[in-house]
Amino acid sequence: MNKSFKIAKSDALLITDIQKDFLPGGALPVADGDQIIPVLNEYEKFFEEANAPIFASRDWHPRDHISFKSQGGPWPSHCVQNTKGANFSPDLRIPEGTVVISKATDPKREAYSVFDGTDFAIELQRYGVKRLFIGGLATDYCVLNTVLDARKLGYETVVLIDATLGIDVEAGDVDRAVETMIKAGTQQASIIDFPDVLDTLPVTEDEPDLMEEKPTERAAVKKKARMRSKGSSKRVKTERKG
Repeated sequence: MNKSFKIAKSDALLITDIQKDFLPGGALPVADGDQIIPVLNEYEKFFEEANAPIFASRDWHPRDHISFKSQGGPWPSHCVQNTKGANFSPDLRIPEGTVVISKATDPKREAYSVFDGTDFAIELQRYGVKRLFIGGLATDYCVLNTVLDARKLGYETVVLIDATLGIDVEAGDVDRAVETMIKAGTQQASIIDFPDVLDTLPVTEDEPDLMEEKPTERAAVKKKARMRSKGSSKRVKTERKG
């Protein structure tokens, strides 16, 4: 997209709200939300290889949260603390050392941004983070608000556009959210914008001829390889609640 990216230790990956209730079959599903999980899993590998920190946010609502329709809010009850719907998808990799940030824990306060009412900013400072890469759900709510707060705090911010999806309650909400993030100085990236990492990918037997043709075709093959799901590999996570 904007440029090629090389991951450094001062970078961080934020995976936003890949919870069962936001996936197909959940209480507040994002259409095809499960389709970005293999892509996020691949991004995690990039950051693991660079020894850069990985964060995973989650809605962690009390049962009487203000955002629920039962409390006069706009949304059905979802991601209630200690329920199955609040769990991360079992298909999402949770690398060892991942820091989990719980948000929207105050029953009287809505909080779309991962910065809102949590210690996320403190954690970023503790890890010496300068640039934040963000993917997950949903583009027009939690991703948008998190990105805007990150920019206000002075972080260089990159949205992983192939690893985010939105709700689009009103037609065009997602497009408007992306435009708003760009106007705030946010960059966009997709997997093909990480050539240093992609160059280490193996090539399958049916691909080598294409790899010798054009750089753009070579990049497309690399992207195809990266998009393949390799299954889940969940490991112990570190949790710091907001």
